Amino acid sequence: MKTRLASQTQEAGVLPVALSHARTAYDFEFVAPRLHDRQLLDSSVAVRVFRAPLLAVPVGGRRRGGYMDAGPVEVALAIRDALSEVPGFPNVRIRLVSPPGERNNWVVEWGERLPFRITDSDRARFYGGADQCIAEAEAAAERRAVPKRHSPATTPCGH
Repeated sequence: MKTRLASQTQEAGVLPVALSHARTAYDFEFVAPRLHDRQLLDSSVAVRVFRAPLLAVPVGGRRRGGYMDAGPVEVALAIRDALSEVPGFPNVRIRLVSPPGERNNWVVEWGERLPFRITDSDRARFYGGADQCIAEAEAAAERRAVPKRHSPATTPCGH
């Protein structure tokens, strides 16, 4: 599969998408230590639309879904079409993520759909984050939590 990916280029309209070995992705060294199941890197691919190849990690193990920021819809469609041919990227789809009135920004998603209401630590777990990433998300949530206020009637004396 790796030799097939090294030369696979798919034309979607006029946008060429090249898939290559995962280690050629600019963000490989950033993403790799943050994955719970690093064996997924063996079936990951680098996706290059313009100049910078970025890592796409398949689903498996703890990882239930994935996504890649694409920008314009033409880019999103080209990436979607390229990833739909690669094992480990089920249910490849695009989704508009920009608020109404702003420039359109699309993402390419694969695997299960992210639940609507989800905590940061559950999000890290959904995307296959390593244990330290989940712990960091939980710690950040605790720091953001507003301390509970007590009425004067329930506050112990002297406090």
